[in-house]
Amino acid sequence: QVQLVESGGGLVQPGGSLRLSCAASGSIARINFMGWYRQAPAKQRELVASITSIGSTNYADSVKGRFTISRDNAKNTVYLQMNSLKPEDTAVYYCYVELANYRGYWGQGTQVTVSS
Repeated sequence: QVQLVESGGGLVQPGGSLRLSCAASGSIARINFMGWYRQAPAKQRELVASITSIGSTNYADSVKGRFTISRDNAKNTVYLQMNSLKPEDTAVYYCYVELANYRGYWGQGTQVTVSS
């Protein structure tokens, strides 16, 4: 079994920054894919950013140039640095990891609120 623990969410003013972290623990041999998704009220969950085991990254158009995803393979941790935050970035952010055996796991979610 794999556990994911997220941290770093909170309330920030427009234009501010937050850094999310997601640490995976448990029966982990190798993690292929790590990603951050978000879900705003009354909206579907969407991919925000992802990173593969070799460091290839992908971003939603709405966050390109503002968000940066990174990972520390030694710590089985993925980060999301969010800069120039906008009110429309308000959502619950979830991390997701997929292991080498293609099993996927979700974090519990962390609330990000961008408001003045």
